[in-house]
Amino acid sequence: MTHIYNFSAGPAVLPKEVLAQAAAEMLDWHGSGMSVMEMSHRGPEFISIYKAAERDLRELLAVPDNYKILFMQGGGLSQNALIPLNLLGHKPAGATIDFIHTGSWSDKSIKEARKYANVNVVASSNTEVPPQAGWQLTPGAAYLHMCTNETIGGVEYQPDFNDPRLKDVTLVADMSSHILSRQIDVSKYGAIFAGAQKNIGPAGVTIVIIRDDLLGKALPVCPSAFDFKLVADNESMYNTPPTYGIYIAGLVFQWLKRQGGVAEMERRAQAKAELLYNALDASDFYDTRVAPQNRSRMNVPFYLTDESRNEAFLAGAKARGLLQLKGHKSVGGMRASIYNAMPIEGVQALVDYLNEFAANASNKP
Repeated sequence: MTHIYNFSAGPAVLPKEVLAQAAAEMLDWHGSGMSVMEMSHRGPEFISIYKAAERDLRELLAVPDNYKILFMQGGGLSQNALIPLNLLGHKPAGATIDFIHTGSWSDKSIKEARKYANVNVVASSNTEVPPQAGWQLTPGAAYLHMCTNETIGGVEYQPDFNDPRLKDVTLVADMSSHILSRQIDVSKYGAIFAGAQKNIGPAGVTIVIIRDDLLGKALPVCPSAFDFKLVADNESMYNTPPTYGIYIAGLVFQWLKRQGGVAEMERRAQAKAELLYNALDASDFYDTRVAPQNRSRMNVPFYLTDESRNEAFLAGAKARGLLQLKGHKSVGGMRASIYNAMPIEGVQALVDYLNEFAANASNKP
């Protein structure tokens, strides 16, 4: 196979330029005589890597000065516990957290939060975002949690910040699977978190962007290594951070800047998503279940209307170098994840295969 296109939802495709640079620097980083894997996290070599990664991410997302950027471990899933552990310490016992439920990751967040607080689901759907005017917000809630892109179900959205009810609400957003693919106003959120293994780098790094006034509010039971204020005060070095993952993330940030930054990634994401969704919509052989206005541009779940052909579809895709298209086990079907590092040529190759498979299947009994 000449070309391999990896549609995995995560760990996911990385830019080939980044992988090539990492390979070239594997044994000797910039004449240091060391691999990044071997460096002390407190040595000048790695500190320079960390500082550059933090600076580039702040630039890419236009992160305001009154926000800290943390590089942590545990993945996005761990933040479902770490967010309440860090934001409830100044709230009375029995505080309420509001949630928008839009799929599997929202569900996981809700279940975890119930260990620490009351939970109010202000709106719920697995295939769309219920109209914001109907959200049943709790007066005085600790914060409002949302997963702005559901990796499994393929629901994506941004809240309407013109809603006056959100003016004094602390918004917390899980952006794991679409961070850096669209422009956002960080100042509208109290905290944003994202696992790296989709649009940033390898599994093992979690990015947390948090407003300064939300630090120092951890519950007493919060482990020290996961106390956002301690992590921020120590510039993500309170414990040994995932150094190699931060290094790769830094290379990805540099690659993004060379491509034209987040604005260019958003343009490409829209073009790739339109190409794929148009092909799926044009065929009776495939089915999509997410409301068009909330279709993810990163994770595209779809189904064969004749699911008895699923295995044949996946085998044919693999033979053409189109990998990791099987849907999540909880929902079945297929899923194409088309993150920043997926070139439009890969999406076109998938579209060509979709059309070919449907045409061949239609000619068979």
